[in-house]
Amino acid sequence: MHHRSPGTSRRAVLAAGAGAAAAATVSTSASAAVGPQGEAGAARPAARRPTREQLRKLLSRMSLEEKVGQLFVTRVYGHTATDPDQADVDANLKELGVRDAAELISTYHVGGIIYFTWARNTRDPHQIAELSNGIQRASLGRRNGLPVLISTDQEHGIVCRVGAPATLLPGAMALGAGGSRTDTRRAAHIAGAELAALGILQNYAPDADVNVNPANPVIGVRSFSSDPQVVADLVAAQVKGYQGAGVASCAKHFPGHGDTTTDSHEALPTIHHTREEWERLDAPPFRAAIAAGIDSIMTAHIVVPSLDPAEDPATLSRPILTGILREELGYDGVVVTDSLGMEGVRTKYGDDRVPVLALLAGVDQLLNPPSIKVAYDAVLAAVRDGELTEERIDTSVLRVLELKARRGLFEDPYVTRREVDRTVGVRPHLAEADRIAERTTTLLAHRDGLLPLSRRTHRDLLVVGADPASPSGTTGPPTTTLTEELTGLGFRVTRLSTGTAPTQAVIDSAVAAAAGKDAVVVGTYNVAAGSAQQKLVRALAATGVPVVALAIRNPYDVAHLPEADAVLATYSWTDVELRAAVRVLAGRARPRGKLPVPVQRADDPSKELLPVGFGLRY
Repeated sequence: MHHRSPGTSRRAVLAAGAGAAAAATVSTSASAAVGPQGEAGAARPAARRPTREQLRKLLSRMSLEEKVGQLFVTRVYGHTATDPDQADVDANLKELGVRDAAELISTYHVGGIIYFTWARNTRDPHQIAELSNGIQRASLGRRNGLPVLISTDQEHGIVCRVGAPATLLPGAMALGAGGSRTDTRRAAHIAGAELAALGILQNYAPDADVNVNPANPVIGVRSFSSDPQVVADLVAAQVKGYQGAGVASCAKHFPGHGDTTTDSHEALPTIHHTREEWERLDAPPFRAAIAAGIDSIMTAHIVVPSLDPAEDPATLSRPILTGILREELGYDGVVVTDSLGMEGVRTKYGDDRVPVLALLAGVDQLLNPPSIKVAYDAVLAAVRDGELTEERIDTSVLRVLELKARRGLFEDPYVTRREVDRTVGVRPHLAEADRIAERTTTLLAHRDGLLPLSRRTHRDLLVVGADPASPSGTTGPPTTTLTEELTGLGFRVTRLSTGTAPTQAVIDSAVAAAAGKDAVVVGTYNVAAGSAQQKLVRALAATGVPVVALAIRNPYDVAHLPEADAVLATYSWTDVELRAAVRVLAGRARPRGKLPVPVQRADDPSKELLPVGFGLRY
């Protein structure tokens, strides 16, 4: 990677702004920048973190435009900061009005950039590290340049932006099924260490929502449990894991998105909890996160009338963000909005009003507005018109600067190839992910001693089922992963991908393929009553061949699969969880997971089929 030293301009701004100590602190990082071989520079003076007073002095030297820019975290397309592919240049020009990350920074002074798979930011670890360094060089090479806080959504499980060869780990509900604070903390520490090696120092995880509503379309297995205390304990464990690895953790979605039937990406949900119910069900995980010293908390685009009678989205609600989060819960860290491109926050106000109202409510970081120009100009105008005071802006900018300082960005904002190679996707991390995943697989139904499958009695298998796209774009498809793992354990396997909505012709093909097999393994994905997946399992069971169902997303599938001879829950369809489930199927590991949520009966959802804590053994 080519490097041009940004040291001179940084020394100048810090000498002028944050005083000599901070100048020494930050200028040393120039020697750590990645050189042509991607290695850190030679010996350099010991760096020191700037104090709050030094950051205040730095803030006093910033223009209003620079301050407002620090409040924004936005997407940018491309795999490099200065030379993206033409398609990404075109996308940037269309959506952001700039060509690349460097131009985004020079135009809007943005304080943060968020990585997405679909924005083509995350091809492979070395590329991600280069992109991170390029972003830092672009910002620090400017007059008054500041380090950029790079973020992403790396919850693991079904929400994952950085894929293989990085380590993929069980998601929240799987960890809830494992029930181990140690495993949960360790998973976050591994994830955080790998993100930090890539230059990503803010992770929008863990999900602190309590999934009390099985019909929740947006949270589901992203939640640890339906039990507020379990969620609180595991959220605190992950906060310590991420931040112990050097990454800012972010609990979401305040004040709690667990009891909705509407996806806030598509519309504005309302939560009808009373204030007492909110205190009992939704608040404990956020209290635990704050007690654990969390760096940031993300808002929810939801209406909670008991918390704010004005029925504004929580993201724009001063009673919720300042009255409850800041004053009642005592939180003084960074508050970041959920994406401002989501419909939930855009239904009531225009894109020019949303960022201003969010800041008035108590937000510090404005995440991914649909138009950075509209949002940035609106905040500037609100300050110039007196609707927002510059002191209010300063309060949030100082929080952002303090977060950057706490995460070492003023001391050394760059990463190295050596650190990538010795941290990301290394064998000890992968092995630990496998061990953790094995402890999460949950056996929900089992007849006639079918499991574990023996190669002596059930050697010839058919694998069918749903093949949802990999969360990170780098693993699966599930039927292939299951087939490869079973084959590696000595089974003879035929594979047929039947999808999430198999036609009658596909069902007939699966039934024909089951003839002469010793067992069928079917991956199910969000089965509903009367659905084609349910018909598939019923038709396979009618052949007399034993059927093992793997619920590869929601454990609630088991209620709709009474014909299956065995049902296991994996809580996600990433390879690490599917491979662990196969080892359980084959007796190489024992089922140890326990349901972290109840499963309702299919014929009467008011009654439980399986309670929290249920999990069979063999």
